[in-house]
Amino acid sequence: MDAEVKKELGKIANTIRELSMEAVQKANSGHPGLPMGCAEFGAYLYGCLLQYNPKNPKWLNRDRFVLSAGHGSMFLYSCLHLAGYALSMDDIKKFRQLHSKTPGHPEFGLTEGVEATTGPLGQGVGNAVGQALGLKILAKKFNTREFELLNSKVYCLAGDGCIMEGVAAEASSLAGHLQLNNLVLIYDSNKITLDGHLNESCSEDTKMRYKAYDWDVYEVDGYDFDKMDEVFKLIRETQKKPCLVILHTIIGKGSPNKAGTSKVHGSPLGAEEVEATKKALGLPEEAFYVPQTVRTFFNEQCSKNLAKEERWSELFRIWAKANPLLEKDFNQMVKKELPADIEAKLRAIPMKTPLAGRSASQAVVEFLGAELPQIYGGSADLSCSDLTMMKKFDTISPGEFKGRNIKYGVREFAMGTIATGLYDTQMITPFVGTFFTFSDYMKNAIRLAALSKVQVIYQFTHDSVFLGEDGPTHQPIEQLAGLRAMPRLQVIRPADNNEVKMAWLAALKYKGPTAIVLSRQALPELPETAVSYGEGMGRGAYIVKREKAPAHFTIFATGSEVSLALEVASALDKRGKSVRVISMPCWKLFEEQDQAYKDSVIGPKVGIKVSIEAAATFGWHKWVGCQGVAIGIDMFGESAPQSDLESEFGFTVDAISDRLFMLARS
Repeated sequence: MDAEVKKELGKIANTIRELSMEAVQKANSGHPGLPMGCAEFGAYLYGCLLQYNPKNPKWLNRDRFVLSAGHGSMFLYSCLHLAGYALSMDDIKKFRQLHSKTPGHPEFGLTEGVEATTGPLGQGVGNAVGQALGLKILAKKFNTREFELLNSKVYCLAGDGCIMEGVAAEASSLAGHLQLNNLVLIYDSNKITLDGHLNESCSEDTKMRYKAYDWDVYEVDGYDFDKMDEVFKLIRETQKKPCLVILHTIIGKGSPNKAGTSKVHGSPLGAEEVEATKKALGLPEEAFYVPQTVRTFFNEQCSKNLAKEERWSELFRIWAKANPLLEKDFNQMVKKELPADIEAKLRAIPMKTPLAGRSASQAVVEFLGAELPQIYGGSADLSCSDLTMMKKFDTISPGEFKGRNIKYGVREFAMGTIATGLYDTQMITPFVGTFFTFSDYMKNAIRLAALSKVQVIYQFTHDSVFLGEDGPTHQPIEQLAGLRAMPRLQVIRPADNNEVKMAWLAALKYKGPTAIVLSRQALPELPETAVSYGEGMGRGAYIVKREKAPAHFTIFATGSEVSLALEVASALDKRGKSVRVISMPCWKLFEEQDQAYKDSVIGPKVGIKVSIEAAATFGWHKWVGCQGVAIGIDMFGESAPQSDLESEFGFTVDAISDRLFMLARS
């Protein structure tokens, strides 16, 4: 590497150190250790390695950088600021402050240049795997013999904590299996964790572990620009597998008294140590100082990157002219616009009755796969049971990415993080499936998807104790309440074929994640649910049976219990009790309705309010009130046939109607 370039990269590295420790010190909160230890890598990453354009952060053929070790966020913010992204010095100074662009951990969609919401360790590795897989899918679809339209790579920086987390192991295993030769994981190996030295909790051979995953592995001195340049150029030109680059660093490098210790991991250096560090590094006393030569270097780099994108845009123009059909799919996948007649087409999908919710959903995904090129599906080794396989399309396999189905293996958590990464490519709408009880394995991935407002669709099947003989280990009880409590997550439990169709429409319309919760058992198709999206599912809750006289009861139900609620209402009608029944497939959508509509559905004078749902009753008193009746299951299930479980837990017409009739008499 040219000596002048190395000299300038050294200045950039010290500027990253200075900005990072100053911002953490000003906030009196944060993690200065990683930014200071990895500063040279940051300088090389944004100064030499990445293909990007800060003036157009969403350029499709850019390289992606994911900071899995999100606690080191000032590393990323410093690099983005210096590289010319829309992140000002004032933003840097507002690190960890209310409503700033520089929160404690990077947030996708909040800060330009942040490719994934990270912080819960290991998940960024999964996001990076998802982005790399998505880019391989897109390259396979759109590259031709004449035009290599897409050829970018995904780089991810992970620390010891990320490497130890199970989700990183799951995701890395799948990446090796699929031979993702556009993925580079950089392991910041500083041998320090928040609690002390790494050897106090871990003694594995990470190099051999990743070789066992079928990755190529390199080791680099984190302060040797020549070696960095040699290794990363080799990877750029010859990569055949995912690569792990073990970057040997010193946490908090530059700090005279705290470098190499856990004291610099998660706490500010302190004013005296900041001053001592500046002196040791030969930095001026001025706070948040950036040398003009650093500004000049990145201005020149910005011009080079702009020229790269301009050349790519011209290539795209020529490619589009030569491949009009591919361009049509390309534009559809970018815009993700729904056809004007999508609702009518969904409602026209033929289905028998009774039919399990999972089977109805399979018919829908088969249709959507053919209708919308952005739809890609997958399952955690359960596609034959959660019915997520799109039979018209191939399955993605090692080195072959033309399919539309992904077999994630028994890796639910990684599946969740990878799905988010697929969405982050800007052109894929992913759906993933598993049994509802196993949503717990991937809960934090769902949470970060909700925080990031990414459109991932989760198809959860076997939705209640009525899956039967598998017993309480597999029967979900508390999962509905838990997911409904999650901000921005749209949770839908459809009652029948009609609601399943409209649940998918709701998921496609929503600019965020959706969980569609489906039955294993067959459900009757209800004529009462055969209403338009705007009259039914789009409202979140709607009346499926009106009372003939002033109501004695208003019954709320979801999923498989809607048909039960209608039968209970019929039984009570025969006993002289007037009943309104409400199907409430999505609390979130109902909460978003205007007050006039809410009052028309559950307003005053609707009798005793009752909920019926084969899950924990937690949360239902929001709708039925303190004096209402929440009929549910607040205990673990049992292993038995469905009919026995219905009797055991009182989910029969006679048990519920008798209970309510006696309540009315009292």
